[in-house]
Amino acid sequence: MPVMDSQRPHVITFGNEKGGSGKTTAAMHVAVALARLGRNVAVIDLDTRQKSLSRQIENRMAWRERAGNELATPQCLEVLPSSAPLRDAAADEESRVLAGALADANGRFDFVIIDTPGAATQLSRLAHAAADTLVTPVNDSFVDFDLLARVDPETFAVQRPSVYSDFVWDCRKQRLLARKPALDWVVMRNRLSATEARNKRRVAAALEALAARIGFRIAPGFGERVIYRELFPTGLTMLDLPQPRLGISLSMSHLAARQEVRALVAALLPSPGAAPQVQAAAG
Repeated sequence: MPVMDSQRPHVITFGNEKGGSGKTTAAMHVAVALARLGRNVAVIDLDTRQKSLSRQIENRMAWRERAGNELATPQCLEVLPSSAPLRDAAADEESRVLAGALADANGRFDFVIIDTPGAATQLSRLAHAAADTLVTPVNDSFVDFDLLARVDPETFAVQRPSVYSDFVWDCRKQRLLARKPALDWVVMRNRLSATEARNKRRVAAALEALAARIGFRIAPGFGERVIYRELFPTGLTMLDLPQPRLGISLSMSHLAARQEVRALVAALLPSPGAAPQVQAAAG
């Protein structure tokens, strides 16, 4: 597990070239959880069309003002896509803008959380290359698994890495050539069904086989729960509940969701000794 530089923030990029994997929900919960631990946290939303993460932060600030609550809130750093007409010029400009934002975060933030779009854009690729920890949420199906590797249709044995795994491998090589610390790649099993099923076991076995083959860690993800989507308009997370003005009582399902967030954050923290603090920060 990586160790933090005292001056440079630890960059956690949520990346997956397939949409609908739950990157933004996971990024928001991790960013808020770290802020609740007393860390200085910045977020960069590179999904410049939907801006879902930016909207959640805006919603959170509005809720904090209306409710009069002191909610720990990450700070947004804006990185816009280039408007240059030529591809090479646009790529150079975007590289400089993102590098400048990360350089400006030195000494100001402990963590920078980057949310990427579900597409292979230039900014997304730059965010992958800048990551100290790359978190790839994968829905519990072979449709999403296909982004990582191909499997035999009869035995479900892993045949070969797929396009996204090859891309991450290239990012790892670039970091080594630049004499940077090794990339910590974490695959997060997401939107898990509460019921045991044959497909669920097959996906789990395939992920474990692929992890041993190409070198990533498997982290616990979030279950398929409506509450994660219900909180979007308020900008709140599971760790913020209960809120007097919200009118949502904590159920057993909500408590289980809070534990999912704690487990993910504990898996991502660069310092293993900081993991027990996640329980206290969750309230």
